[in-house]
Amino acid sequence: MKITRKSAFAVAAISVALTTALGACGATQGSDSASSSNSSKVCTGSGDKSAKDPTQLTLALVPSGDASKLVESVKPLENALTKELGIPVKGVITADYQAAVEGIGAGQVQIGMLPSLQMSQACDKYGAVPALQTVRKDKSSYAAQFFTNNPDKYCADKPKAGPNGMLYCNGTESGNGPAGLDSIKKVKGAKISLLQPASPAGYIFPVAALKKDGINVPADVNPIQVTANDASVLAVYNGDAEVGTSYWDAREVVAKDTPDVGQKVVVFALTDEIPNDGVSLSSKLSPKWQTKIKDAMLKYAGTKEGAAALGDIYQITGLQPANPKALQKTADVAATIGVGK
Repeated sequence: MKITRKSAFAVAAISVALTTALGACGATQGSDSASSSNSSKVCTGSGDKSAKDPTQLTLALVPSGDASKLVESVKPLENALTKELGIPVKGVITADYQAAVEGIGAGQVQIGMLPSLQMSQACDKYGAVPALQTVRKDKSSYAAQFFTNNPDKYCADKPKAGPNGMLYCNGTESGNGPAGLDSIKKVKGAKISLLQPASPAGYIFPVAALKKDGINVPADVNPIQVTANDASVLAVYNGDAEVGTSYWDAREVVAKDTPDVGQKVVVFALTDEIPNDGVSLSSKLSPKWQTKIKDAMLKYAGTKEGAAALGDIYQITGLQPANPKALQKTADVAATIGVGK
């Protein structure tokens, strides 16, 4: 499994076996517990009080779209953290979701910007602290969306433009889920683009919604797997699939290069809200350094430059302390479709 370092750094490989099995919650990995939870299901992670101060840090990010663009957009964050913390912070783009988790477990990654499921997995398996959650447009959660190039089939009303000028139907223009889920029964038998099973918005929540409506994946649909949210949108735009799934509203990213995507691809349903992604910190760091990194990222997010940089990375408008209990929702939903076990 490869981790692709930005051009200034050599390519590093993670040669550990990947697994989605969740270990015991609050694993300390031989370190001192840093406020472990009383709940058997909610993990808050740990820190190692005896750990030496790091001489450099590796920050791992998971592509939600074009990885080459992410390579460039992470540079300002990398530079800002290097300046604030006084040691080099090197950015890496992981090959997939689980590579980032295993990088933390192998001691090759100290800071992970991860989706909610992987934040829980990194905590459960390796004691990584779920330190921060992202904020987008004043929300710490978001909906996954179903979209189509065949609105006559899936829309109970005439598609209309939302605030961003793109087309929505079935009450989905606000972006607040759930909405329009009565329409997803029509997905049965259709070709649908889905992300890898570790993706909360591109797989877990949409597949769970379909299952609740009696549609099993892959038996009752014709799935095609895509690599990222923008690729799912483009699969529907190009006619490779009739229906696709992604976070709301991934069409805005695609529109930068494909201006008419919001008219040709129509959002028709939204899942229940998903906890936002965030920042996990290795349990091999001392609690002091975990706090320093957390504070540095919060400080940067509070600046004009930081807000712009985080927006370029993951459309982030702010950061806030993580809510481990809220993060657990993704793992619970994943378990209903056999993911993460």
